[in-house]
Amino acid sequence: MQQIFNFVIKNKTFLLFLFLFGISLAFTIQSHSYHRSKFISSANGITGGVYGMVNSVDKYFGLEIENSKLAEENKRLRQLLLNLQINADSSFLQNKENNNLNYVVRTAEVFKNSYASPNNYLTINKGEKDSIYEDFGVITPKGIVGIIDNTSNNYSRVISILNKKSRINAKLKNSNHIGSLEWNGKSPEFSQLTDVSKFADVKIGDTIETGGESAIFPKGIGIGTIESFQVDITGDTYNIEIRLFNDMTNVGTVYVIENKDRKEILELENSDE
Repeated sequence: MQQIFNFVIKNKTFLLFLFLFGISLAFTIQSHSYHRSKFISSANGITGGVYGMVNSVDKYFGLEIENSKLAEENKRLRQLLLNLQINADSSFLQNKENNNLNYVVRTAEVFKNSYASPNNYLTINKGEKDSIYEDFGVITPKGIVGIIDNTSNNYSRVISILNKKSRINAKLKNSNHIGSLEWNGKSPEFSQLTDVSKFADVKIGDTIETGGESAIFPKGIGIGTIESFQVDITGDTYNIEIRLFNDMTNVGTVYVIENKDRKEILELENSDE
């Protein structure tokens, strides 16, 4: 308090000037309509600018919430789309509860991502407590990312498509010829489709997507486009270079796909003849 008194006493002349200047300015604005309108206009401009800055800050800090809402809505729409592809009958359209879905989709965020080693993995922030388990497929809105190969209570490890151990069933969209999606360990921008029949009509720029012949990914999930191709040394198949839809060096929000019929399919396939 003593410091405030000392400041006022030391600067009493300047403070008196400001006080009198303020009073005179108020009288001038009050008594002249032109000055009053200019003052109000300037004040509105300043106030608007301040409110605009505050609003921008609020929007920035609200982005995380909005992005989360958007991811959840995208999850719901993607789940509906995946199931519509295999359930075109009206009974499905009338009842879309989770226990009647072939595929259930859950959102997750990538916690860690590797893409520079021969065998790359991602870690996502959802695990068994979120009903996520081994052999669930992982995608983004652009295309496939990989397959979950290990889980804990709160996290899951995803074997990336940029992993030399990865083998995923894939096909040419235009001809439905099937091949095996692999990675040669070189560029994270490309993957390779092998064992495609020499009778396939292969064209540069054509789309490659999941084949649907596994119990993990539904048919028709995007992978990439044909960059180049050549006949294998056997002369019977094509080796195709694919430019991936996903930027595998920058993966954020992902969708985890559960095939609810997977166990039944595997039991049938593994049963004795």
